[in-house]
Amino acid sequence: MDRRRFLQLAAAPAITAGIARPGRVAAQGAHVLRYVPYTDVTVLDPTWSTAYVTRDHAAMVYDTLFALDERLTPQPQMLAGHTVSDDGLTWELTLRPGLNFHDGSAVLARDCVPSLVRWARRDAFGGALMAATDELAAPDDRTIRFRLKRPFPLLPYALARNGAPYPAIMPERLARTDAFTQLTEIVGSGPFRFKADERVVGARAVYTRFEGYRPRETGTPSGTAGPKIVHFDRVEWLVQPDAATAVNALVAGEVDMFYNPPTDLLPVLGRSRDLQVFQGDPLGNVALMRVNHLHPPFDNPGVRRAVLTAVRQEDFMLAMMGEDRALWRDGVGVFPPGTPMASVAGLDVLASPRPVEEAKRTLEAAGYRGERAVVLISTDSPKLQALGEVAADLMRQIGMSVDPQVTDWGTVVQRRAKKEPVAQGGWSAFFTTFSGQDLLDPAGYLALRGTGERAWFGWPTDAMMEGLRAQWLASGDPAQQRAICRDIQARAMDAVPFVPLGQAFYATAAKRDLNGILKGFSTFWNVRRA
Repeated sequence: MDRRRFLQLAAAPAITAGIARPGRVAAQGAHVLRYVPYTDVTVLDPTWSTAYVTRDHAAMVYDTLFALDERLTPQPQMLAGHTVSDDGLTWELTLRPGLNFHDGSAVLARDCVPSLVRWARRDAFGGALMAATDELAAPDDRTIRFRLKRPFPLLPYALARNGAPYPAIMPERLARTDAFTQLTEIVGSGPFRFKADERVVGARAVYTRFEGYRPRETGTPSGTAGPKIVHFDRVEWLVQPDAATAVNALVAGEVDMFYNPPTDLLPVLGRSRDLQVFQGDPLGNVALMRVNHLHPPFDNPGVRRAVLTAVRQEDFMLAMMGEDRALWRDGVGVFPPGTPMASVAGLDVLASPRPVEEAKRTLEAAGYRGERAVVLISTDSPKLQALGEVAADLMRQIGMSVDPQVTDWGTVVQRRAKKEPVAQGGWSAFFTTFSGQDLLDPAGYLALRGTGERAWFGWPTDAMMEGLRAQWLASGDPAQQRAICRDIQARAMDAVPFVPLGQAFYATAAKRDLNGILKGFSTFWNVRRA
């Protein structure tokens, strides 16, 4: 079987004939923007969840001390500036004056300190920063002081993080909530208020312009940095029951933006005179197969390497994203191609995958003895389903005993937390994607951590990887950091904490009369209707 043509995932949904100019729906008000996210915001706490939709929600409601521009450079956001002592051990961050929370209270340094502590308890990069911190204090209302045990030159980069959990600043009374208890009240100081009274779980989330928001007075909007100027009074996130309904709503003019429409419809949508189709995030999403290091067959590093040597990323990307090579990239290692830490170290194994018969011999030489591999395949995400189906077929071809467990993503999420052997309901592999924003460096890279049963699902133990990560965190020299990341990637290709499957670029379709949409994940400041 040709795995490059393995899967036709979904029939194109029926769409309004001809994708004509919307006429049967009254024109939307210039002050309301309606958006279709890829899923509902089920978790509203910016610290509690690693879901990207929660991160997108957090960026609307909360602000951060630093922010990343589109060049991935940290810029002051809530800060007027900062100073660093000559020995690099004392950082003083100064808040901009006049910042307010949505409840009317002023943003003070004593709000920021517990906010950062709460975030750091759930975030790997934040945890590394706090491990290097001797004291975090608020000596006055506008000063946040870090006294460090050792220099941590990446402090602004950590606090500018665009990933999930999000380093959100919130009132002290809420920031004191345990990091493992979800917040029930959502109060930030960002450009939008969350309208809890209008939320309909599974259907709608509503945000309104925060009139008390004070944008930065200088700079250019870029990424999540710069002035956040809001041009809409109201933004509605409208969850649709399926992609076909969302596409029809966009064509009919009932919504303004739709994130990640079906790949096979992008050319059709792009030909509409009323719509624009674009790739908002140049970092894309990196697909991977995560394997369970606790139990056979993937507790055996030779078995992991045998699968890696047989992988053709092109097969996975064709099944996931289709024929249009503008939508995906192969030859992808640990870090997204084109980003500062990316390299080709160790990637020969992916550039020249072994033929099936040779991969079989490699698997046998590794000591594989027919152990059952339980492969979790998500059905409610066609893209993830594609990855799982291609991987299961590949493993069968090289001689593995594969047991596909086809289920919804929610069940995958629950089952991947089980550490028991497969005979007791455990698992061997699952498939997911990470935003390139979360894979720029080893600091917060969950899938790279080698801390055993304290690591991310799959639980690899790798002292060498942890040592390289510690070296990277301690270095302030970009050239040295790049060299360390070359070693990290070479180590990953040998130890195989996960199998990289390629990089996908998800599109957004929007009304053509919207402009000012920034690069990166979905944000709604700077956007206006022409």
